[in-house]
Amino acid sequence: MDSIVKSRLNWVSLFLKTDDAGYVCRKCGISRPTLRKWVSRYEENGVDGLKDISRRPHSSPNTKLNDKYEQLILSMRKERNLGARRMQSELFRLHAIKLSISTIHKVLTNNSVKNIVKLKRKKKYTRYERPIPGDRVQIDTCKIAPG
Repeated sequence: MDSIVKSRLNWVSLFLKTDDAGYVCRKCGISRPTLRKWVSRYEENGVDGLKDISRRPHSSPNTKLNDKYEQLILSMRKERNLGARRMQSELFRLHAIKLSISTIHKVLTNNSVKNIVKLKRKKKYTRYERPIPGDRVQIDTCKIAPG
């Protein structure tokens, strides 16, 4: 048995003996929600419930694109010569498929489709700087005449 599982089993057994969560938490140096979590897992699954559970996500955002969608995108490009932006609206309108422009563009580039216009990125802002402070100063004047 793992040392972490042993310590969790000690927490749970001490709680089941004393039935005093505050005492167990002070003695073991854990919080009440932590104690509650391990007690409920122990009651549901026994000692196996005290082992760590995988935190891996159930689904991955990279799996949104399957072979069917990819073939649909390539066929739309071949038959109608549509670009990624137009394809996005057509896919949603005709097939109720929501894909981003960059995903469609990625499919086209990965399959080395010819004549793809590169995605335009916003240009970086060029900062206005002068070597000497006050090097270029502009003053607006107003001529005030008497009368």
